Amino acid sequence: MKRDYYEVLGLDRSASKDEIKKAYRKLAMKYHPDKNPGNEEAEEKFKEANEAYEVLSNEDKRRRYDQFGHAGVGGAGAAGGGPFGGGAGPGDFNDIFSAFNDIFGGGARGGGGSPFGFEDVFSGGGGQRRSRSAGVSGSDLKIRLKLTLEEIAKGVEKTLKIKKQIRCEECNGTGSKTGELEVCPTCQGSGEVRQASKTMFGQFVNIAACPTCGGEGRIVKDRCTACHGEGIRQGEATVKVSIPAGVEDGNYLTLRGQGNAGPRGGANGDLIVVIEEIQHKLFIRRGDDVIYNLALSYPDMVLGTKVDVPTLDGRVKLTVPASTQPNTMLRISGKGIGHLKGPGRGDHLVRVNVFVPKEVNHQDRKHLEELRKSAHLVPDEKTEHEKSFFEKARDIFG
Repeated sequence: MKRDYYEVLGLDRSASKDEIKKAYRKLAMKYHPDKNPGNEEAEEKFKEANEAYEVLSNEDKRRRYDQFGHAGVGGAGAAGGGPFGGGAGPGDFNDIFSAFNDIFGGGARGGGGSPFGFEDVFSGGGGQRRSRSAGVSGSDLKIRLKLTLEEIAKGVEKTLKIKKQIRCEECNGTGSKTGELEVCPTCQGSGEVRQASKTMFGQFVNIAACPTCGGEGRIVKDRCTACHGEGIRQGEATVKVSIPAGVEDGNYLTLRGQGNAGPRGGANGDLIVVIEEIQHKLFIRRGDDVIYNLALSYPDMVLGTKVDVPTLDGRVKLTVPASTQPNTMLRISGKGIGHLKGPGRGDHLVRVNVFVPKEVNHQDRKHLEELRKSAHLVPDEKTEHEKSFFEKARDIFG
């Protein structure tokens, strides 16, 4: 039993002509057979959408359908419906053809024409043959490169050894013992075959890759035994890659022509290097800044101190001011990570907190009990006695 045409297009019965066109184009792009090869369900949905569009885009048929349902339009869709049926008025064809351009990316295939040869539909054929480059391009490779924060901070050059398909040395990548390829007799070197059919609008041309040469335009007669005529073999290659400072986890670099070699002289694919940042044991990254957590004793927080702290460039002397509060962030300028899109570096941030020991001995506990009894340990009531006491405590607790 046929579904309701409005349901097929996902519309209500008050939909405008523009909404009908938009809904049809969306379904055509999704279910077109060329985008879903071998998918019978997609093919049926495409035909169903064509039939619905044929009826609802025609005012007379739509009126009869609204009044009598499927019985009111009889054998709608029998002529093909959609873009090539009799339902759409002449003014609708440009919109429908543009839908197919959307499906296949417009000028993605040479010359800016659509893959169906729509330029031939109204010109009567005779489209220009597109030239073929030698061979088929090799596939791209993707690898993950682990980097330390120190390497990311200043940038680094890495030498990578990768397994990939390389050009066969026996035949110089041609796949032929003699080093020569012959023009494909089926497509005469064009790499494609065309099948023309006539419609009421003119000649309609379907273009497909040549089945004999696989779209290369050339064939190998006397195959190389080392690579079985492919012109490529499995091997290793050494590649140098320069990583700029400031890259982040998930960033990638594309090395053109460093991927797999193309069969029979085809161009090399690309090598995509994806950055993987190794988590640092001491530092936390925040953009181009680096954060280090520093724990100090209570006397050092109150009286101030100088301490060696680690950075990406080695240890640096840091002055902690007196009366520093917990979670205070102290800044060491220019010791962070290099900026990816400009000169300079981020900062090294030191977050200061109080160190609280999990266990204390009898003597330490005695001193702490004495501190707790001090009447001067209240906010904004600092005295020389209190300062002297903290100096003694620092000597005790370090």
